[in-house]
Amino acid sequence: MNVYQEITLLPDADISLGFLWQNVFQQVHIALVENKVGPNESAVAVGFPDYRNAQFPLGKRLRLFANDKQILEKLNINQWLNRLEDYVHIKGIKAVPDEVSYVSFVRKQVKSAERVERDMAQKAALWAKKSGKPLTECLAELEKSKPRGHSELPFIYLHSQQTKQRSPEKSSKFPLFIDLHPRGEQTQGHFDCYGLSKKTSTQQMSAVVPHF
Repeated sequence: MNVYQEITLLPDADISLGFLWQNVFQQVHIALVENKVGPNESAVAVGFPDYRNAQFPLGKRLRLFANDKQILEKLNINQWLNRLEDYVHIKGIKAVPDEVSYVSFVRKQVKSAERVERDMAQKAALWAKKSGKPLTECLAELEKSKPRGHSELPFIYLHSQQTKQRSPEKSSKFPLFIDLHPRGEQTQGHFDCYGLSKKTSTQQMSAVVPHF
């Protein structure tokens, strides 16, 4: 990733930073989908320079990275954020500095508390049927290894476009949890249409972005 463009979010008394992140990142996601280079694959990556180093977990800045200037020019993020122009400051495209570290920003799948309870009930019922043990005993045993239904990772609330289309009556809102993995050097990899590092076939996150 050789060039980047920085977006600064500008909350005010009426628009909170969290709500602004939702709207800005939703538009960025739509822009990446519209400009994808393969199935769920983007040539543009995102970075969070203030990740956990500010009062708000993701800070106020978002960076878009690409291998060359033409990719960001074609994306034209100003066009996608024009209705939010009073709440964002978008800088011009710049070259990435020479002295940087490298990180992978990845999506962390976290089940909701409701999903965890539903899965536990299904597993217990199946186990009870196969083993002949009482359902209450199976539930008590599974409770020992019950996964957490929440995460302390920074997240952004987004709306799933697929859910909106398939089931308009259902809530399409979900939290996109974002994790950071330090990397020792720059490596080539692939990014999804959230601009986050995709897992390789060996389940290792190899796609990195400069962090400075």
